[in-house]
Amino acid sequence: MTPSADAIAALLEGRQADPFALLGPHAGPAGTFVRAWLPGAQKVLAHDLSGTVLGELKPVGDGMVEGIVAGPPRPLWYYARGGGGEWWVKDPYSFGPVLGPTDDFLIAEGTHLRLHDKLGAHPIRHEGADGMHFAVWAPNAQVVSVVGDWNGWDAKRHPMRRRGDVGVWEIFLPDVGPGQAYKFAIRGPDGQLLPLKADPFAFASELRPATASRTAAPIDHDWHDAAHRAHWASIDPRRVPISIYEVHAGSWQREDDGGFLHWDRMADRLIPYVIAMGFTHIEFLPISEHPYDPSWGYQTTGLYAPSARFGDPAGFARFVDGAHKAGIGVLLDWVPAHFPVDAHGLAQFDGTALYEHEDPRLGFHPDWQTAIYNFGRREVSQFLVNNALFWAEHYHVDGLRVDAVASMLYRDYSREPGEWIPNADGGRENWEAVDFLRATNRAIYREHPGVFTVAEESTSWPGVSRPAHEGGLGFGFKWNMGFMHDTLSYMAREPVHRQHHHDDITFGLTYAFAENFVLPLSHDEVVHGKGSLLTKMAGDEWQKFANLRAYYALMWGYPGKKLLFMGQEFAQAREWSEERALDWELLEAPAHAGVSLLVRDLNHRYRDTPALHARDCEGDGFCWAVVDDAAQSVFAWERRAPGEPPVLVVANMTPVPRYGYRVPVSANGRWREILNSDASAYGGSGLGNLGVVEGKDGSVVLTLPPLATMWFRLER
Repeated sequence: MTPSADAIAALLEGRQADPFALLGPHAGPAGTFVRAWLPGAQKVLAHDLSGTVLGELKPVGDGMVEGIVAGPPRPLWYYARGGGGEWWVKDPYSFGPVLGPTDDFLIAEGTHLRLHDKLGAHPIRHEGADGMHFAVWAPNAQVVSVVGDWNGWDAKRHPMRRRGDVGVWEIFLPDVGPGQAYKFAIRGPDGQLLPLKADPFAFASELRPATASRTAAPIDHDWHDAAHRAHWASIDPRRVPISIYEVHAGSWQREDDGGFLHWDRMADRLIPYVIAMGFTHIEFLPISEHPYDPSWGYQTTGLYAPSARFGDPAGFARFVDGAHKAGIGVLLDWVPAHFPVDAHGLAQFDGTALYEHEDPRLGFHPDWQTAIYNFGRREVSQFLVNNALFWAEHYHVDGLRVDAVASMLYRDYSREPGEWIPNADGGRENWEAVDFLRATNRAIYREHPGVFTVAEESTSWPGVSRPAHEGGLGFGFKWNMGFMHDTLSYMAREPVHRQHHHDDITFGLTYAFAENFVLPLSHDEVVHGKGSLLTKMAGDEWQKFANLRAYYALMWGYPGKKLLFMGQEFAQAREWSEERALDWELLEAPAHAGVSLLVRDLNHRYRDTPALHARDCEGDGFCWAVVDDAAQSVFAWERRAPGEPPVLVVANMTPVPRYGYRVPVSANGRWREILNSDASAYGGSGLGNLGVVEGKDGSVVLTLPPLATMWFRLER
């Protein structure tokens, strides 16, 4: 019961790796011996949690008090008096561990899928007391302490218990409640104190520029979205309409004073807008906590915490529930590819390359100056898989769009020869990342039916959206980056030159069904000097608007799910910036209002017309009608679905009207014009076909408006 002077000195200096061996109650030959560190206490009475006095502890120097108490070791509650004051405090070193051997086994094995219930900060009732359980993985640390508002950020106050070989440190702190700022004070393997670290599993964080984690109560939300979730669990998402409105939460709209909208205010504005515009889903750029606004959330330091920019985490749950009750899905951009190297984050977390690779040829991303996760480490993969499951379980999100998948798949991504390390077979494939992506997708689809994943993958890696058990990566969908690149390149050309680049439109149909594609016109296309979609279009002002309308109608008639970044639905003229709200005043201009009306009608026609969505990902839903009229820059195809009337899509990508233009069709009869991007209501010239054409001898004869796309549906 008498530790060495060095052991006490290490405790007082915050260097003691085993504080539970020195502090708290210990069974001994004379009874239960108790030691506590209570600086300033001159008289201490030890009680059990019911308030029964068990004995007195006497000062022995350096703030230490010791004594023998009645009964076996148990949780203790101290009454202390000294320096003219008195206080009560429960002894965290009198409580047993919270985690158990099953947790140790699953963590070590890398198969713990409830890790977000175990690590981090959780308010619990433990051994008769209410408090906060803290746990963190730091296997190479000599000492880990939790510091925060309640202990004056003093690393000597609450050093934690190390759990054997798994490298997890834990402590239960009675009477610590939600809303407290905290971090971990970690001494690395060299004994040096690292910069204070935020909790990798924190469920809430301080508002930047502050970087501490915050203790949080579990989300206490009464969900009313069972019907929505049951619907999506019952259908094949490839065969239903999906039209996604991509949103940066910080700049869609702002408060009058320029501040961010909190979730409830955003719900009041954004959800009705999305409903009116006919979109099926909102996809947010990353909303997890991040320190740097211009990263747009893609350099996150708090994967489990909705950003404090937009209010409390419960607000996001209310937003999702409100969207679901209105029939709108919510998708999140998710970033497991890399993380920033901010001192308070994951980089060198315990003084070693813990979450990242030590060798920068594997662990550092040259483009983004960020660290790359070590996907081959079981605990790291487990951390990320748990995070994917967390958003689906705790916030009911409908899907995850996984960012920068190509950067994960290739060891030589954006690297010159000599700057990367081949795999064991001498190749460039990152098989550890492949295994991680498959594990994530398996877990999502197994644990949360109805939730889907989308890969932003820009290469020809095979089987991105093929199930993992069939050798694919297991995603539900893949962004069609080729469509975006080729078609925007085509639309930027003056119409007189388009005849020489006809295959910019046609080539994509040679692989359109190789994956389950989403057609993305995303935020990446309207930043960094690229201009807006409107300014990318060729021609004078009238032609730019006509080109954009024709392009949107072509895209909505093209096989694949749809995604459009905010502001482009009303032809935002300025390039997007995260520093300001969109230019909503443009809707007062007829040309911009016309584009908005067109996008609304495109969404509603797409949703209401099975031929346009039910076979988005299957080849039998598409058939060319006119593929080779490069000279006149005309394209025509039919969209089809079993048992449904087909839709003919015809695009004239020159400013020259075409009269008497014959297009083959699959059936004779009346083909009703259900959309014309040149309609006067959209700002066009109003040229068309008087609403209906007659199919005879296997073709229809059409008037093609200038720079326009039309849809015709067979009447039965």
